Amino acid sequence: MSGELIILDCRFGQGLLALVMKDEAKAHAAFTKVRAEQEKTVQARPDYGPLLCVLGLIDAALGNKATALKEGRRTIKLLPVEKDSINGSLMIQYFAITAAWTGEKGLALQQLELGLRAPVASVVVSYGSLKLLPFWDPLRGDPRFEKIVAESREN
Repeated sequence: MSGELIILDCRFGQGLLALVMKDEAKAHAAFTKVRAEQEKTVQARPDYGPLLCVLGLIDAALGNKATALKEGRRTIKLLPVEKDSINGSLMIQYFAITAAWTGEKGLALQQLELGLRAPVASVVVSYGSLKLLPFWDPLRGDPRFEKIVAESREN
């Protein structure tokens, strides 16, 4: 294992909390600030998948759809499951969140299903996280998502 880490710091959490509270201005301000810092970090290590993964999530939260999806796809290429089963699985799972946040429900559900079948599932796609974490709010109510949640409970 290569020791890859996805770190969502407190400023990311502040943006996420503001999204959950439906305070778009506060969310935008928080994500804009953390994006500038994350972009510098990515520029210093452009081929380090976890850093790019977080940048993709931030861009998705900011509504930068094309950029976020490009970053998410590149992340999966940088850390494929075949190279690193644990972290490659995580990249797929976080790409599902990125796709959901950009409104690409079909892609999000496809990646979520891949993430659930990946060699190593994680807390990102456990029953509890699918049911409770705000990451998945854009998919709630979609029958395909609700079926995935129900099936993850059975496993």
